[in-house]
Amino acid sequence: MSKRAQVISLPARHVQKIDPQRPAAEQIASSLKAAILEMSLKPGQIISETEIGNLYGASRTPVREAFTWLRDQGLIVTLPSRGNYVSKLSVPEIAGAQFARASLEVAIAERLCEKGLPPETIQEIETNLALQHDLALHHDMEGTDNSSAFHTLDDNFHLALADAVGHRRISDIIQREKGYLDRLRFLSLRSKAHMAELATDHSNIFDAIRSGDKTASRRLVRAHLHRVRETLTQFSEENRECFEDE
Repeated sequence: MSKRAQVISLPARHVQKIDPQRPAAEQIASSLKAAILEMSLKPGQIISETEIGNLYGASRTPVREAFTWLRDQGLIVTLPSRGNYVSKLSVPEIAGAQFARASLEVAIAERLCEKGLPPETIQEIETNLALQHDLALHHDMEGTDNSSAFHTLDDNFHLALADAVGHRRISDIIQREKGYLDRLRFLSLRSKAHMAELATDHSNIFDAIRSGDKTASRRLVRAHLHRVRETLTQFSEENRECFEDE
């Protein structure tokens, strides 16, 4: 970890004025999480409670609450007598999360091939996929960055399938495991071609599940979730300083 504090500078979209009608800690945590996922706050970067409080015009209490939430999410770490840092990426944790997610989502696809999709889930996913393809088509046009919006639709697609199985804990597990992958997923969304590939993957997975094709569903889900490993390989080779020493 760097011992030298850096002056925190964030894009304006991450430093919105605190809405007094909503919990300040929740707003600060949400903004900082987005900044960490998009790498505006770099892995290993020190972040102080005082500086964050000044940045958002907030007192120490909500900032501490926000830091506690981010710590629980594995996005920051606190080192005794040294301060708070954006957590570095861990290759073993990423690989483990990818394996766990792929195993679970293959099982989800197989189960849905057997039981079918509820009409409301079909409608939700069809709307979601239409938006995904539209965002991919217009990504980077005239400076437009649709990464964050696409990331949300991506999450909602997978959670809609998980919820359709009917077991709430499945969605909770997926949410937890994807936290280890989110920064890499954001990196991949910088590419318009990759965003379009993901949208096509989602459409193909949905079509295979609707048709009850277990073999195709298994193959498509595994291939889709393997894409994050490709991003990991490239990014780790170019940005060794962002990763923990193994």
